[in-house]
Amino acid sequence: MNAVQNSEGPLPPVAVVVIGYDDAAHVTDAVRSALAQGPAVREVVAVDDCSADGSADLLGRLAASEPRLKVIRRRANSGGCGTPRNTGLDAVTSPYVMFLDSDDVLPPGAVDALLGAATGAHAEVASGLCVRRELPSGRDVPWQPRLYARHAVVPRPAQRPLLVHDTLCVNKLYRTGFLREHGIRFPEGRFPYEDVVFTARVLAATPRIALVPDRVYVWHVRRSAERLSISLDRAGVENWRARVEACRQAYEVLLGAGQKELARVARAKFLDHDLRMYVRELGLRDAAYRRAWWELTRAHLAEYDADDWARNPAAPGRLVGRVVLASPEPRDLPRLRELAARPARLYPPYARAADGTPVWSQDLPRVSLEPLLTRPVHVLPLAVDAELRPRARGARIRLRLHELYGRVARAGPEAVEVEWRHRDDGDRAVRRTSALVPTAGTWSAETTLDLAALAAPGVGTWDLRLRIRFRDGVSRDVTAHALTGAGLLRRSAVPSARHGVVLVQPYATHSGALALRVAPGVRGVLSVARGRLRRLLH
Repeated sequence: MNAVQNSEGPLPPVAVVVIGYDDAAHVTDAVRSALAQGPAVREVVAVDDCSADGSADLLGRLAASEPRLKVIRRRANSGGCGTPRNTGLDAVTSPYVMFLDSDDVLPPGAVDALLGAATGAHAEVASGLCVRRELPSGRDVPWQPRLYARHAVVPRPAQRPLLVHDTLCVNKLYRTGFLREHGIRFPEGRFPYEDVVFTARVLAATPRIALVPDRVYVWHVRRSAERLSISLDRAGVENWRARVEACRQAYEVLLGAGQKELARVARAKFLDHDLRMYVRELGLRDAAYRRAWWELTRAHLAEYDADDWARNPAAPGRLVGRVVLASPEPRDLPRLRELAARPARLYPPYARAADGTPVWSQDLPRVSLEPLLTRPVHVLPLAVDAELRPRARGARIRLRLHELYGRVARAGPEAVEVEWRHRDDGDRAVRRTSALVPTAGTWSAETTLDLAALAAPGVGTWDLRLRIRFRDGVSRDVTAHALTGAGLLRRSAVPSARHGVVLVQPYATHSGALALRVAPGVRGVLSVARGRLRRLLH
């Protein structure tokens, strides 16, 4: 097939490498999304990692009618994603290559957007926006949106350190010759998070990179799938071990290439992203997991030097890391979970050392919180409690804002904007504003919630978001800690003139924040009951 044309002449063609294992339900959709990109895609190389579910036969039948599709079936399963990607890369004959997983898709126009950016900027790599699509709801969550806010050309990765945070390999177009000239390949065999190391190898080779704001990849997140993806299957400590090892290797690759600043950013990313994600889930694990996780994490953090800890010392991930490093045994897990939330919440007690310096606790005075005294109010990890009690005509919400070493009192909190936002439809929101009243070293507010307004769209989940406003006009966006006392998170059936009945279920998310499930009418109640039954049977 000829190369696609633009105003300056023909553009070089692209290859898309699709990998899959036992994914007959989705792999042909992925391949078709690549073929549908049009004439810019000269070849699609589908690598089947020795599936036993008929995937290879499906691909073979599709290839019989599609000359651009080449199917490669591996004789033995590799146990990971790196080996089949390398197999596909070796078979590519096009000047540019992309990677696609069998359970995801390329949106229309993705290849044209990336190819045009790469050739226009004479870049070895072009990268665009990936969205995580939660299924079955269809809610799209952008991945690293700050990086893809606008078109940009980055002559060297060190000029845009945020590139280290985008560890995906699938939302990018690579010049094939660049990868081969530098010997850039994926880790072989069973190596989870292989794209973390691959991305580090790419950045270490200092490519010229073009960034586009276009959506170029749809990452399907299927949390209810029988076989979870690597990124979702975090129940075993081996998953954390693999993630730590991938992050360690990424750091070593960048440092070994002389990219010291990017290596520092990689370590900071581990604290701010990876560590916080797993800490939020520690409460879900058993004691054996927590002990093993704690030991692994402390060993890794012991490799950090003084400069690593000195950068942005009040950042939540660094505070979490310092607590883990300072304690030989798991401790303060509920409080760490709050601090690992987004946005972070530093929950009481607010201890001080003998000299008055803020510290994590009386038991861990070595973990100083003194940097919080100079942080701007709009980024402080403010803690707010939330108590929701359903009533016959709605619900009453009580909020309590905690002091933080005197910082809150000096800023003068005046009001709180309360917003309930629909989790699957971000355009739906219910808002109220209430005054904050000082009460014995804290500030409190009360407001009501019209359950009928939340029930109008049907069965859904609503997240509570708050904006604290201070007397000088500064504001801080926070979430609220769900109080879990007797009866506070109990499911209630509330009478409704419009719906007959509304089933209301307050609950705490993995990070401890208050959220609300609402099901209107008898059908909604039955839908919730059926869903609960399915989860119990599963």
